[in-house]
Amino acid sequence: MSRLVVISNRVPMPEKNGTAPAGGLAVALQAALEERGGVWMGWSGKSSGTRDPAPLALTERGNITYALTDLTKTDVEEYYHGFANRVLWPICHYRLDLAEYGRKEMAGYFRVNRFFAHRVAPLIQKDDILWIHDYHLIPLAAELRQMGFTNKIGFFLHIPWPPADVLFAMPVHEEIMRGLTHYDLVGFQTDHDLENFRGCLVREGYGNAIGDGLFSSHGRTFKGGFYSIGIETAAFAEFAKKAASSVLVRKARQSMEDRDLIIGVDRLDYSKGITQRIDAYESFVSRNPAHHGKVTYLQITPKSRSEVPEYEAMQRTVAEQAGRVNGVLGTVDWVPIRYINRSIGRPVLAGLYRLAKVGLVTPLRDGMNLVAKEFVAAQDPEDPGVLVLSRFAGAARELKGALLVNPYDIEGTGNAIARALTMGQEERIQRWRGMMDHLLVKDVQHWCDAFLEDLTTDQKKKRGLRQRQPGPLKTGEQP
Repeated sequence: MSRLVVISNRVPMPEKNGTAPAGGLAVALQAALEERGGVWMGWSGKSSGTRDPAPLALTERGNITYALTDLTKTDVEEYYHGFANRVLWPICHYRLDLAEYGRKEMAGYFRVNRFFAHRVAPLIQKDDILWIHDYHLIPLAAELRQMGFTNKIGFFLHIPWPPADVLFAMPVHEEIMRGLTHYDLVGFQTDHDLENFRGCLVREGYGNAIGDGLFSSHGRTFKGGFYSIGIETAAFAEFAKKAASSVLVRKARQSMEDRDLIIGVDRLDYSKGITQRIDAYESFVSRNPAHHGKVTYLQITPKSRSEVPEYEAMQRTVAEQAGRVNGVLGTVDWVPIRYINRSIGRPVLAGLYRLAKVGLVTPLRDGMNLVAKEFVAAQDPEDPGVLVLSRFAGAARELKGALLVNPYDIEGTGNAIARALTMGQEERIQRWRGMMDHLLVKDVQHWCDAFLEDLTTDQKKKRGLRQRQPGPLKTGEQP
């Protein structure tokens, strides 16, 4: 079996005992690396002023070599804070108004991808399978091909892929599209993202769709597929059950004083729709006086990318908005919104999910959103809460038992909150059961296995097998 080489912007280092850090993605990729043996390479998170980088920091954990590289301060500013997070991120989240393109930052983005290629090159063996992750490293395969590597290389995009009219507003869209054509498999979160990619490729003549999920471009044939990322469902459900009895969760329950808990958990980002969500909650409370004093909305929002001015401004906006609602609607013995602007440990989060009667997951645009899946997995099977979910999150393509909302429709989202709080137990159990059964099958290990199977299987043989033995399609396969 070929080794696996994973390359991502950041590397979640395991604990000294070899245990993967919290999070389904790290657990799944570490399991795949342990099975095959291999390397996980990425940025260390450290920066320096020197143009002569220190050697790769190599750490062995069983069959896995973790390889970390430092970047210069200029690299971090141009590649990470600049092009990746101030151009690609807003473009992929349909926010053309927030994209700030600069030629210097664009050059830094491609320069750092070339640097990554040269750093990882000495670690790559002839038969290795390479799996590159996310928008930070789109040009990496092209750099490796330029260096002569012919290995199987797959790419997975964890965020949305926009339609052509949005992508083509970016001055270097052609270079980004050409970079993706150097992969053997390009994976997206949903069928909608894959359709958008196909439209971008075909509309401007960058390539052709030749059927069976295959594309041709510049003399190469590659595959596109969708592979909806999951969580470690069964383990997280057990985790939440135990966490519900923790000291901090018990204290939180007592502080609610029998009020219904509505919970939102998001990184501080304009794509998450937090300000619209607070407006929707205010609309719900204002239009439903019977719930005054009987419900608490807990919004947990750790700081994110505080070096970027837009995020610092948003932090102030959200805090001021929560304060305004509390000032208008609150009473001496009732605070309508509890706003926490720091990280909460995963065990406590799991317990709070289980305690909540409503999970509010209403991003304006999201590749998947694993909070939605964690909320479902954390519920008590006998008395589950209700998930209120944005139809613009990738998770909405799977979680059919959620109450789907348009986060731009403030009143409609407020009405969904009211419906969730008054929903009968039988309906809640029925909705939850369907979602939970799905998540137990389509967990993060299934996602990992499905992607690697498609990356390593010869597509011509696979097409012939399908023609001889027709049957239901798997995730990632196209009719």
